[in-house]
Amino acid sequence: MRERDLAGVLAEALREAGPGAVPPPGGAAWQALRRLTGAARERDAALAAAWAAAERTGARESLDALAAALVRQDPPLREALREWLGAHRSPAAAAPYADAPHTGAPPAGPPHPGVPHAGAAHTNVLQGDARVDGPSLQARDIHGGVHLHAPAPRLPPTPRQLLPVPAHFTDRADDLNALDALRTSPHGRHAPQLVVVSGPAGVGKTALVSRWLRSAAPDFPDGQLYADLRGHAAGGPALPAEALAGFLRALGAPSVPAAAPEQTALWRSLTADLRLTVMLDNALSAAQVRALLPAAPGSLVVVTSRHRLTGLAVDGAGFHRVGMLPPAAALELFARAVGGDRVERDREAAGQVVALCGRLPLALCLAAAQLASRPRRPVAALASALTRGRGPLDGLSVEGDAAVRTALDESYGSLPGAAARAYRAMALLPVRQYDAHLVAAACAVPPEEAEDLLELLADVNLLEETEADHYRFHDLVRLHAAHHAESECSAEDRELMLRRFVDWCLASATAAEALITPSHRNLARTYACLPEGPAPFGTADAGLAWLDAHRNDLMAAVRLAAARGWDASAWQLTDAMWPLFLRLRPYDLWVEAHDTGLAAARRDGDRAGIGRMLTSGGNGLCNAGRPGDAVPWFTDALALATEDGDARQQAQALHGLGKAHHLRGAPEAAEGFFTRALALRETIGYRRGAALTRISLGETAMARGRPRQAADHLSRAYEDLTAGGETYEASRALAHLGRATALAGDPATGTRHLRRALAGFERAGSVHWQARTLEMLGLVAGERGDAADARHWFTRSLALYAPVSPADAARLRARLSGLPGEVEPG
Repeated sequence: MRERDLAGVLAEALREAGPGAVPPPGGAAWQALRRLTGAARERDAALAAAWAAAERTGARESLDALAAALVRQDPPLREALREWLGAHRSPAAAAPYADAPHTGAPPAGPPHPGVPHAGAAHTNVLQGDARVDGPSLQARDIHGGVHLHAPAPRLPPTPRQLLPVPAHFTDRADDLNALDALRTSPHGRHAPQLVVVSGPAGVGKTALVSRWLRSAAPDFPDGQLYADLRGHAAGGPALPAEALAGFLRALGAPSVPAAAPEQTALWRSLTADLRLTVMLDNALSAAQVRALLPAAPGSLVVVTSRHRLTGLAVDGAGFHRVGMLPPAAALELFARAVGGDRVERDREAAGQVVALCGRLPLALCLAAAQLASRPRRPVAALASALTRGRGPLDGLSVEGDAAVRTALDESYGSLPGAAARAYRAMALLPVRQYDAHLVAAACAVPPEEAEDLLELLADVNLLEETEADHYRFHDLVRLHAAHHAESECSAEDRELMLRRFVDWCLASATAAEALITPSHRNLARTYACLPEGPAPFGTADAGLAWLDAHRNDLMAAVRLAAARGWDASAWQLTDAMWPLFLRLRPYDLWVEAHDTGLAAARRDGDRAGIGRMLTSGGNGLCNAGRPGDAVPWFTDALALATEDGDARQQAQALHGLGKAHHLRGAPEAAEGFFTRALALRETIGYRRGAALTRISLGETAMARGRPRQAADHLSRAYEDLTAGGETYEASRALAHLGRATALAGDPATGTRHLRRALAGFERAGSVHWQARTLEMLGLVAGERGDAADARHWFTRSLALYAPVSPADAARLRARLSGLPGEVEPG
C-alpha cells in the first residue's frame, strides 16, 4: 500500500476510535503507523499529514499515545519516530521516545499532557453521531446515541519467510563483512539493491544469507520474502509465476491473476513503496531472477546460486563468491555438532574427517550427525568409513559433490529399514515440503509413525526443518534419495508410492469439499489406493486452511496424474479443489487445473466430468478477466448437456454464458441467457441455482437502468438463499439489493441493506466483497450529497483494495479525488 494511503487509513482509524482512545495493538492504525515510520519514501510528508489530520479531528492525543505504545512493541522504530518528532514538531514531543523500555504493555502514563492515565476514574460520554467500531467493553456509564459499525480494516500481516539459521552456524565473519560492504555500495535510485551470492553446492550459501538478512531486518519493516527457485532440481527449475504467486499472497492478495504479465504488474504495484528483503534461493539463470525483481528502490534482493549469474550486472547487481570454510572454522563446526571432548580425544582423525568432507558445511553436518547419533563410535571409525580405501580427497570434485555423496552414503547406510523406505519414497513425490500426513499416505503407515520417521531423518541431517512439523530436502540430498529410489525400488513399487500420494490428495480434497461446499454437486470418485483414517482436518475452516496450505501439492498431483495417464484422478482432483478456487481465487491455478482437467476428462470419456470441467473452468476464465475465452467453454458445455438431456447442466452452461456476456459489457445478451437458465432451474426445482441466477438478473437489470426490476429479482433471491441457509450467497444478494434500492429512490433502506451485507462478509472473511460493499456504501452516500460519509466508506474500501488490486484501488482513488472538500490521500 502506498504511504499516502497508509496515512489515510491511520487518520480514519483514529477518527473512529474517538478522542483520547488508543486503537488496539495489531489493528489498522497500529500497523499503518508502524509502516509509515519505516517508510522508504515520503516519510516526512506522510507523518506530517497524519499528525495534521489528527489535530483537525481531535485525535492528536490518541496518535501520541499510539506512537508511545508502538515503540514499546517495536524498538527499531523508536529512533525514527524520535528523529522525525524532534525535527518537525518539538524536542519535547520527541523526548518520550529516547529511552522507551521494550515491553509488551501499553504505556503506564501519558506521553503528553491531556492523555488520561490507565487507572484514572472517568465517565464515558458519547454525543450525537459518535461511533463505536469493533468489540467494546462497557466499563462505566455511557450517555448519548451509540452507533455500532464494522471494525476498521486490518492490513495484511508482515511476512517473515526466511528460513531458520542452522544451530551450528560457524564463522563466516569475512563473508558477512563483505556482504555488509556490498550493501553500503552505491546503487540505482529507481531499482532495488541486488546482491548475488554464489558458490558450490553444500557450501552454506542459504545459511549465510539467512543469517545476514535476519540481522538487517530492522531496516526493512515491510517484511522478508523467500522463494526456492529449484535451479538444480530433477523436475526442472521453478517458473517465476510460481514464486510470484506466493509473494503476492504473502503481501495480502487474496487472489492471483492467471496471466504472468498481470502477476508481474501487480507485484510491482504492491512493492513500489515498500522496504522488503527478498531472498531468491537456488537460482539457475539471470532471466529467472529478473522476472521477480520488485519495483522498490528501498528494498534488498539477494540471490543464491551455484553459478555466478554475471548477466545480472546490467541490473546493478553486486557479487560475492562463498568458498569452503577455513580449516579452523570447519573443525570448530564439526566439534560443535559432535561434542568438543570427542574431537579433542582424536584431533588427527577429526582433521581427517574435515578434509574428507572438503570443508563443506553440508558434508560436515552429515558426518557429525553420524557420530552424534552413535555416541560410542570413535571419530577414527567415521574417518575410515568416509575414506573407503580410496585415499583422502582422491574423488573430490571441484564442486564438492563427491564429499557430500560419501557422507550421504554413510548416513543412509545407518538408517533403519522404515526410515530408509521413507527417505526413498519422499524423493519420488513432486512436492517441496513434507508433513506427517503426506508421508504417512505415501508410505502406508500411520501419521504417528510418519512423524517419528521425519524426526529421525532430521536428526541425522537428511532433512531440514523449515517450520514446526514441516521439512524439506537440500537439493543434493534429494538427488541422493532419488538415486536410491530408482536403484532399489521396483517400477511397480515406485508407481504405488506415487499412486498413494495422488489418491491421498484426492480423498483429502474431497473431504474438504464436503465440509466447505456441501451443496456442490459431487461427482463420483475413483481410487486405486483409498487411504485409511480420517482427513487431516475436521471443520470447514480447517479444511479451507488445508487446501490453502497444500495448493501447490494438489496442483503437482494434478500434473502428475495427467502425465501418468491417471486421467480420472486428474479431473476428479481438479473438481475436488473447487472450494479453493471459489473462496481463495488463485486464478492462475484455477485456469491451469481446468485446462489439464478438461483434457484428462475427455481422454477418460467421462461426459459428466467433461461438463463439470467446462463450466467450472469457464467460471475461472471469467474471474481471471478472460470472459471472451470463457464463451466457447460454456457453449461446449451447453451442447454436451443438451445431447445428454441434462437440464441442470444446461442451466449451468446458460448461466455461465450470461456471466461471460455481462462481463464483456453486453447486458442485453446476458439477460437472455440468465432468463433461460432461470426457467430451467425453476422447472427442475433447483431453488438455490434459481436464486443465484436471480442475483445475476438483478445485476444486469441495474446495468440496463432498471433498479426496481433489479430489486424484485434480488429480494426474491435473498429470501430463498436465507431460507436455505446460504448465508454467504444471501449476503451477496443483500448487497446488490441495497444498491438497487438506493438507485430506485430509497437510499436510507439501501444503506441499511448494505450495512447488513457488510457484516455478513466480515463474518465470512471475504475481503473482496467487503471492499465492494464499502464502495457501494460510498456511492449511495455520494448520491445523497453526503461527501463526508462517502469519503469514510471509500477510504475503508481503498484500504482493502490497495494491497490486492491496483485497478480497483485506482478507481477508489479517483472516486476520492472527485469528492468535494478535503483532498484525501491518494
